Amino acid sequence: MTGTGTTLVVGATGTTGGRTAGQLIAAGHRVKAASRRATPLAGAEPVRFDWYDTATHDAALDGADRVYLVPPPGDSDPAAVMLPFLRRARAAGLRRAVLLSSSAVPEGGPAVGAVHRALPGLFEEWAVLRPSWFMQNFTGTHAHAVSVREDGTILTAAGSGRVGFVDADDIAAVAVRALTDDAAPCEDLILTGPEALDHDDIAAILTRAGGRPVVHRRLTHEQLRDRLAQLVPPDFAAMLAGMDQAIALGAEDRTTDTVRRVTGRPPHGFREVLERELGVR
Repeated sequence: MTGTGTTLVVGATGTTGGRTAGQLIAAGHRVKAASRRATPLAGAEPVRFDWYDTATHDAALDGADRVYLVPPPGDSDPAAVMLPFLRRARAAGLRRAVLLSSSAVPEGGPAVGAVHRALPGLFEEWAVLRPSWFMQNFTGTHAHAVSVREDGTILTAAGSGRVGFVDADDIAAVAVRALTDDAAPCEDLILTGPEALDHDDIAAILTRAGGRPVVHRRLTHEQLRDRLAQLVPPDFAAMLAGMDQAIALGAEDRTTDTVRRVTGRPPHGFREVLERELGVR
């Protein structure tokens, strides 16, 4: 398989989907940009797509030979809608699938872990991207970024646990290679930034960069779970709070060379991302 086909990018208005679509287009690849409102994207064919509306699936798949998959947000059992779609995609002739998962979710684990487990049996050419937590959680529309802007706080149950936060641009760069290289990775790829930081480190960097105090407020697992349950379904809130608890125990205290190995360049650091996205040094 060569990189001259058409990629269906599911979630093309999202944090990684938008960047992946944009980088594919910049490199001269054909893209079908899928979103619930078929939002126009320069250089791409917009297409309406809703995981929960199967009537949108065939038109999205038509003409594509590979797909970048962003699971439906907030769904604790995405396999229920994703696996039927992937079987349809395979029957429609798609040969390569690249799935966005998480460093915290192993093959066969909860939520998207079930999709990860099924992917190699559905596609001859595949990859699962398992990025660490996004640096953009502190610069975009994520709850952390909102609380930083509004209150100067970061609320977690992660304690002093460190995370190899990763730039969404780097995730997209790996996705583009996984989608378009002649040989698909056919493995799961754990993606991190260049260093592991705890949330006190993040708060200190944000304070220096923005010129106003930012502090990390430490919550208990139960406090975070109950807070999140006001925003998302209770089972999903419990899963997210559990991920913070795992961070506190050291589960994400690592860095990998995957970005460099796949793209040929080092991953971006958090200070670089703040300068690029917020215009601060």
